[in-house]
Amino acid sequence: MSAARPVVAITSGEPAGIGPDICAALATRRWPVRLVLIGDAGLLRSRMGPAGEALVDHRADVDPGPSRLECLHLPLAAAVTPGRLAPANACYVLALLDRAIDGCVAGDFAAMVTAPVHKGVICDAGIAFSGHTEYLAARTGSERVVMMLAGGGLRVALATTHLPLAEVPRAITRPLLAHTLRIVDHDLRVRFAIDRPRILVAGLNPHAGEGGHMGREEIDVIVPVLDALRAEGMRLEGPLPADTLFVPHTLARGDAVLAMYHDQGLPVLKHASFGGGVNVTLGLPIVRTSVDHGTALDLAGRGGADPGSLITALELAIELARGKG
Repeated sequence: MSAARPVVAITSGEPAGIGPDICAALATRRWPVRLVLIGDAGLLRSRMGPAGEALVDHRADVDPGPSRLECLHLPLAAAVTPGRLAPANACYVLALLDRAIDGCVAGDFAAMVTAPVHKGVICDAGIAFSGHTEYLAARTGSERVVMMLAGGGLRVALATTHLPLAEVPRAITRPLLAHTLRIVDHDLRVRFAIDRPRILVAGLNPHAGEGGHMGREEIDVIVPVLDALRAEGMRLEGPLPADTLFVPHTLARGDAVLAMYHDQGLPVLKHASFGGGVNVTLGLPIVRTSVDHGTALDLAGRGGADPGSLITALELAIELARGKG
């Protein structure tokens, strides 16, 4: 990193959830980067308690020093009650993301870290929204991105993300799977500095299809793609039965796992790392990490929310920003 401290943006997320609360923990440490919290300044100060005294207005040309957090103020659309969702603030939540994305694309921010949003209340406001990952892809014009969670010694990427289970089999096509694996391989090399990454690929069906007796997706889609990419030099193992893929001696053979759908891979990772896991979006032209949990409306405003995942997400964002290419 250069002598001038890089700037990392942190979106404070759903205002009725724990996003503003957990930002307070960032004031307890000195960071090698400038931290810019994007959100309503009054909301952040009120929910951060005494830590809010460390919050100063963000000025692009002024580094306030490592003992300060910076606030890029965007005003709420409606008053907030902790734990009570308000569709009127849906556009505010998306404005936080837009400001961070635009700053990263322009080079003003070295990376962005996102606190949790509530997909349901955004959709209730009449805005089609399936998640951060898909929104980031659309806003950056990325043809394809990949959700990967890291924590507990695991890295688990997903071939499909927020889809109903019934739609998963037809969504897993040869082009999608090949593109996904190329992104995972590329970002493990470029972002994570793994010279020759080894990727363990799960099957879709029980027992990886049992030779076609429990489904043909492995035979018709997954195996042909893996064979073609191995011929290009990728180190891929699979398709592996998901029920035994996550045992220690199998995981030891890989640097990351590719699961076929959301609830195939993430329950295992969250069991191993909940409270300290990180969501990373691969395939973007910018660095983005996130917490691995939701808005926890029942904890908002009470001062007891665990900030561990946010701190770990910020640490990883700083690491990835150093090596981004």
